[in-house]
Amino acid sequence: MEACNVFVYGTLIADDVVRILLKRVPPSSPAILHGYHRFSIKGRVYPAILPVDKKSVTGKVLMGITGRELDILDAFEDVEYERRDVEVALVESSEKLQAAVYVWGNSSDPDLHGEWDFEISCSARYSSIFHLCFKHEGMEEESHRGIPHNDSGFQGGA
Repeated sequence: MEACNVFVYGTLIADDVVRILLKRVPPSSPAILHGYHRFSIKGRVYPAILPVDKKSVTGKVLMGITGRELDILDAFEDVEYERRDVEVALVESSEKLQAAVYVWGNSSDPDLHGEWDFEISCSARYSSIFHLCFKHEGMEEESHRGIPHNDSGFQGGA
């Protein structure tokens, strides 16, 4: 499989999360996905997107994702999401790119509400997001002592 682009809009915006999953941080560029809305999900630290007319989702495009890395992202996103091919617009140039994106599988989910915001949703949940990553990787809690457990939020990332 050729390398592809993946549009990310939630916890995968954070370089720290991507680095844990893919063992690298691929090149990326800020982008917009038109015709979708990013929802908060009751009781979850991550968002969902669904098609909604006249809405748009900001995020970034991870570029040069290999087939193996796409498999890792598929496993991380699990069965709640469906991978779809979409067109995104790069913020800096308005250039259009084809990219994969993970869309919430249940469009009538009663737990979807409002608008998800990275800073608000992740600021008090930094440790929870890393736990999701390490759980996915099958790592033990003590194996990530070098990862900051900062309840004030991400200190960078994308």
